[in-house]
Amino acid sequence: MNIAQWIIQGLLAMLFLFAGGMKLFAYDRYQKQAEQQHPDRALGLSRGLVTFIGASEVAGALGLVLPQATGVLPVLTPLAAVGLAIIMVLATRFHMRRQEPRSVTIGLFVLCAVVAVGRGLLAH
Repeated sequence: MNIAQWIIQGLLAMLFLFAGGMKLFAYDRYQKQAEQQHPDRALGLSRGLVTFIGASEVAGALGLVLPQATGVLPVLTPLAAVGLAIIMVLATRFHMRRQEPRSVTIGLFVLCAVVAVGRGLLAH
């Protein structure tokens, strides 16, 4: 079970580092990509909000791995997973309003919940 948790944590961390890093450090590229996917709709998010989301995703990605791996405040790992799960709930709502597919955000929510439960409740 521990190996499965680490695999899920590592995959989620890489994904959120990439997605969050794109929002945080390459906003123009992120916005252009969003417009290409849906040319008939504006993104509808301010640059500041996208930057905040990106920073939250990067921090969450680091929190999924570093505390557990280093043994320094490992309680932060399930908290990071809960934080990312909350972001995925909000992302799902955003995509629903835009009538876009939401299966990815729902899947990421489930994986974040698995980490939160596995590293939080089952760790003791």
